[in-house]
Amino acid sequence: MPGVLYVVSTPIGNLEDITYRAVRILKEVTWIACEDTRTTRRLLDHYGIATRALSYHDHNETERAAELIERLEQGESGALVSDAGTPLLSDPGYRIVHAAAAAGIRIEPVPGPSALLAALVTSGLPTDQFHFGGFLPAKQGQRRRLLESMADESATLIFYEAPHRILETLDDIAEVLGDRPVVAARELTKLYEEVLRGTPAEICAALSARDSVRGEFVVLIGRSLTPPVNDVPVEEMIQALIAAGVERMEAMKTVARERGLPKREVYKLMSGPAGPKAKGPK
Repeated sequence: MPGVLYVVSTPIGNLEDITYRAVRILKEVTWIACEDTRTTRRLLDHYGIATRALSYHDHNETERAAELIERLEQGESGALVSDAGTPLLSDPGYRIVHAAAAAGIRIEPVPGPSALLAALVTSGLPTDQFHFGGFLPAKQGQRRRLLESMADESATLIFYEAPHRILETLDDIAEVLGDRPVVAARELTKLYEEVLRGTPAEICAALSARDSVRGEFVVLIGRSLTPPVNDVPVEEMIQALIAAGVERMEAMKTVARERGLPKREVYKLMSGPAGPKAKGPK
């Protein structure tokens, strides 16, 4: 009978940020596939975990994935971890998980820390919709084109960025997207944790004044402060969604969110004397 592949989230800084289940699983499996065995070994030693650690990174992922799938098929159970946080999110792991799924091997997530979610919930930006784009392109032209393609997104945008490119990226955000609210978080859960809030220009100025900038950043970009003009009446927008098969209440919620209106105002408009009524049974 095949074993189980566990996808285990590990701390992004503070070693206390690990679940009881994660520690138990890491002790029970036959092997742990990790990006850097030295980095993971520090975590394992901290919790007295003697399980063998196997290297699994960008340069050996194809070959190692095939080997580990064979082990799983022979009945071994293993864990996949990254150096920090949740595997596969801008980290290796896709090939082995994809191959395990194709082979019918059971895959179990062991949830835990994630830098993007930690940054999002502390940002103060809207959390009802967000788009995670991983690392932004290193080349300015590609980076700007990507930002331009997302200018009309209503979701909070989340990206990872390296410290040596953060100032250029903030300049590009200001140039392409304007003075949107931006949050730059670094060293999350660590001793020097920092969350900077402001316009891209303000955050760039604050970082530029420092002798050096360290630590990978999570950059969050809020919605435009100037919503696009929409001349279509609210009632027509709702009726169009209903005609497309969206439930009435969901249609009202969607329009309220897109137009930046209080939901109760939209509900009142649609249920008032002059507003369209839902047809019910006679």
